[in-house]
Amino acid sequence: MFVRRRSLAFVGVAALVPLVATAVSAQAASGSLAVTTLGRHGAKVATTLTVVAVPSGRTYSVASGKRISLPSGRYLAMTDIWEQGTEGLGTDTIGAQVVQVSGRTSVTLDARKGKAVKVSLDTPADVTDPPRISAQVCAGTVSDMPGAFSTGGWNYQGSLYAIPNSSRLLQFGYLAQWTGKDGYVAAKNTTGIPAAPGGSYKRANLATMRFSVRGGTQMARQNDTALQAAPKTNDCTTDLMTEVRDDSAPYSATVHVTPGTWQPRDDIIASNGDNIGGGFPKVRTLKARQSFTQSFGRAAWSPMHYLPVVWQRSVDFIPDALIGDPDVGVDGTDPTKETVVLTKGSTTVKKRTLTNWGGDDAEFSAGIRSAGWYDLAVDAHRYRPGITFPAGMLSSRVTLDWHFKADPAKPMVAPVFMTRFLPTGLNSRNQAAANSTTTVDVSAGRGSQGPDPKFTKVTAKSVKVWSSADGGKTWKAATVRHSGSTWQASVHNPASGAVALRSQVTDAAGDRSVETVYRAYAIG
Repeated sequence: MFVRRRSLAFVGVAALVPLVATAVSAQAASGSLAVTTLGRHGAKVATTLTVVAVPSGRTYSVASGKRISLPSGRYLAMTDIWEQGTEGLGTDTIGAQVVQVSGRTSVTLDARKGKAVKVSLDTPADVTDPPRISAQVCAGTVSDMPGAFSTGGWNYQGSLYAIPNSSRLLQFGYLAQWTGKDGYVAAKNTTGIPAAPGGSYKRANLATMRFSVRGGTQMARQNDTALQAAPKTNDCTTDLMTEVRDDSAPYSATVHVTPGTWQPRDDIIASNGDNIGGGFPKVRTLKARQSFTQSFGRAAWSPMHYLPVVWQRSVDFIPDALIGDPDVGVDGTDPTKETVVLTKGSTTVKKRTLTNWGGDDAEFSAGIRSAGWYDLAVDAHRYRPGITFPAGMLSSRVTLDWHFKADPAKPMVAPVFMTRFLPTGLNSRNQAAANSTTTVDVSAGRGSQGPDPKFTKVTAKSVKVWSSADGGKTWKAATVRHSGSTWQASVHNPASGAVALRSQVTDAAGDRSVETVYRAYAIG
């Protein structure tokens, strides 16, 4: 037995928010529209409709049966007719109609004309329940973001219907999910609402997305992973999403999907229910029978992107993305509190303590008067008021120490690096075996900070790596081997505790970058 939640409405997305109005002035209006919505037994059902003007995209929200004043013209009236059934069960009928408003116009959307959305898959024996289907109808020709002007809902097969409409002004999209030991997901978009909505799929023609969620690095143990349709050309499946697994890390999950472009995502949930992290890794385009593993939470979390810049006679630094998931990138960083200090020789130019938590827009800027060698030091700790961090959390602190030559008259991105550490051979809790040797892949990267400061190519001349088993009190040099564009360090692990990693990258001009990740990985 399935308990049905109230249907969802899809009106507006972050990329493009339509203008929503509930009334139009009498001076501007030259017509009116009233839409009656009937349920599957012919009785009137109260709904909320999305009415979209063609081609402007101006959008109105109006209750069924209520007359709204509108300028004369063509409109799309869209809704999900949700009817409560017995014992929590119910039905959704998604429909839309193209309406020419002139004078007093009235139309009816009749759920009795709806056709069941039917999807089939040669499911394995462990899939016993009907598929869950999310569907929506969109104003497909109003903009390049059809999902920005849409309405829809979700239900289980047998309880979800769509009213056919062949208009090319409309698009219909759905995402169907079957759940067993693995998940199976199919997404499809059509122009117009077809007379027989749905489709038939074979497991042999699906692609595979595997999720590997490791423990120890996140600010909370609960990870809600999901998969979102992300077609290269936006259509009515854009942003339709299915949950993969909501569980405590570590865990793994496998989803077989129709070939296409997919956005894996991750939300990290604290014990108080707050969403405190996660992010959107790179979008993946998968072909039939192709597989890909998306990792979340691999050690070590470290700085992601921002480098110091010399700009308008000052040294500027954005202390953001200082502790982040390397498999997610800048979108997968946690909030931090950091102390930033700029010195020249023995003189402190400026010192600030900042936080990028909440609405704070943290930025460090220190004016410089003369050319010379400067040192910028950053000491960052994870920071999130209101939650208790998990005991033994990894990558809890990161420091950066950059030594570079700067001239206030010459804007540039400082010729320094950020290091990425990727310890190999760890278990699902980011632990290495006691008294073992861990190979750590090390890369020295740089990123452009925008079009204004000069971004020059800088080549690392030498890379050194150290490890510490006592929280940074003492350090041991690791053997480092250069391999292509990366380096590999061999780190001898202690009998217990955690390992801190430190790198030093220098170039031919003497610029130096030192990075330290405390509790980079654990011993277990």
